[in-house]
Amino acid sequence: MNLPNRITLVRLLLIPIFVFFYLADFIPYGKLVAMIIFMIASFTDFLDGNIARKRNLVTTLGKFLDPLADKLLVMAGFLLIAAYPVSAAGSANLAEPILMPTYIGIVAVIIILVRELMVTALRAQAAAKGVVLAADMYGKVKAVFQFITIIYYMLYAFLVEEFYSSIQGVPNTVIALIGYILLAITVILTIVSGCNYIIKNKAVFKDDDKDKEKLNKKETEISEEVVVKNAKENLEENVVDVEENKKDTKENKAKKKSE
Repeated sequence: MNLPNRITLVRLLLIPIFVFFYLADFIPYGKLVAMIIFMIASFTDFLDGNIARKRNLVTTLGKFLDPLADKLLVMAGFLLIAAYPVSAAGSANLAEPILMPTYIGIVAVIIILVRELMVTALRAQAAAKGVVLAADMYGKVKAVFQFITIIYYMLYAFLVEEFYSSIQGVPNTVIALIGYILLAITVILTIVSGCNYIIKNKAVFKDDDKDKEKLNKKETEISEEVVVKNAKENLEENVVDVEENKKDTKENKAKKKSE
């Protein structure tokens, strides 16, 4: 296993670690630690790709493993910020997910997860046919905004949990508004990149059996045309032979009369 693939494996191993620290309310500044680990995991996504391209270490395993690690990382991050409740420091309010209102977080996460699962299914379909689909530019831009959005909300969760009294009021409203903007951009890019990826690789969905039937039908038509052509040529040759025989017969009769 080469260096880029090892870095990808490190990203996979970091997923349960950052999830643990985000959920571990008993650890001081646990969400800040989770955010830092998530940032490191996100950075490895760009690191392994650059090393693979610069050193010509791109492999089939890497093309499959790298996007899989990205999807697991993103899914874990969005599920945490949309579902796990955060308690505001010094507030009597009930703990709620940092991505509020709850229905916005649920809808956004469903869209993102559906897109990732559809692309994963497309990759599996392609792999069954011996084809490996690499990520395109739209997907990479989408991934950048997904990472930024998750990191932003993790930082927001840390501030709310530890310093809510310092940011409540207008600062909290501004911070939440920036989060909504990032989330909206991320969701739009997710939809656009998903549609582009499916349209670009729609040939993967074609049924091989139908293609084979069309090919066999075409081959049959060609064979029939060849048979008809050969029969026609043979018939023309036979007609020529008959005409030549008639001509020879007339010449022979003419010779006999002259003798």
